[in-house]
Order: sequence, then C-alpha cells, then structure tokens
Amino acid sequence: MVRALDERLGDHGVSTPRSKVLFEVDRCGPVRLTDLARTVGITQGTASTLADALVREGLIERCADDSDRRVTLLQTTPAGRRQAQSWAGAYTAAAEELFGILSGEEQLALTELLQRLADSIDG
Repeated sequence: MVRALDERLGDHGVSTPRSKVLFEVDRCGPVRLTDLARTVGITQGTASTLADALVREGLIERCADDSDRRVTLLQTTPAGRRQAQSWAGAYTAAAEELFGILSGEEQLALTELLQRLADSIDG
C-alpha cells in the first residue's frame, strides 16, 4: 500500500519523507530540528538533509529562537504553506483512489484496526 501511495504521489512531485517534514513544520510552527526528527520518526541527520532541501526550495526557513539565541528553529514560508496544502490534496486524492474500492463501513473498520495496531506498537 505504501509503495502504491508513493507512486501516485510521485506523479505530483511528492515524496513521503519530504512531505512529512513539511507537514510537521507547518503543523507545529517554529520547531527545533531535534523535535522534528523525533516526531517524524527519522534520524536527526535525515531531518537535517530534508530540511536543507526544503530551505533551498523556499518552502521552510530557519529562524532564531527568541528565548534562546543558540537555538535555530524551522518554520514554513508562505510558499511552504501553499505547498503543504497542495500536497495534502494530492494525499487525499491518492488515498481516495486506493481505498475507494472499500465501502464506508469497510474503511472505518480498516481505520480502527490500523489504529489498534499503531497503539500496540507505540505501547
């Protein structure tokens, strides 16, 4: 399923790791790289590489933490917010395409089962 979703998203220029980082920065507002890596579930090195790419693309920017000048935060730019919304639409369309064969009741049951599995993994 993940591969099928990635293929559909690739048509829109969306990669799962990049989009997760952009979505999380957009959702959280200014965020530290270490917190971002932990939340997304990637190493700090991977988070740094992905953040650097998103900075080069003008989708996120680095800013100083007013409470601690030694800390650099990441936040979305206006272009990044627009891109996050666009990618969210692409995710929705891809998910509807993949799961559209299931009835609403089946989709709900699948969601509940996957949530139970995720909860058991998280402890």
